[in-house]
Amino acid sequence: MTGSEARRLVSAGALLVDVRTPEEWASGHLKGAINIPLQELEQRLAELGSRDRSIVLYCHSGNRSSQARRLLERAGFSAVYDLGAMSRW
Repeated sequence: MTGSEARRLVSAGALLVDVRTPEEWASGHLKGAINIPLQELEQRLAELGSRDRSIVLYCHSGNRSSQARRLLERAGFSAVYDLGAMSRW
């Protein structure tokens, strides 16, 4: 997805999730995002709310956000979008 598509979804109410480590998050993140590191995501699914809420994922390069998308889709989330690298915002 493009940065403009991601921004449009977030402005319409999608949850923006940074799946990088807390250290990466502390060094800078997108405004309005929440941080749930990929390695904690499966245990923290309840924090994402309804499984039909739109969720936009990002990380440093796109690898972890892609893994997170697959994990969420397997868990029953139906509107998951992968921005990929934070720099695409």
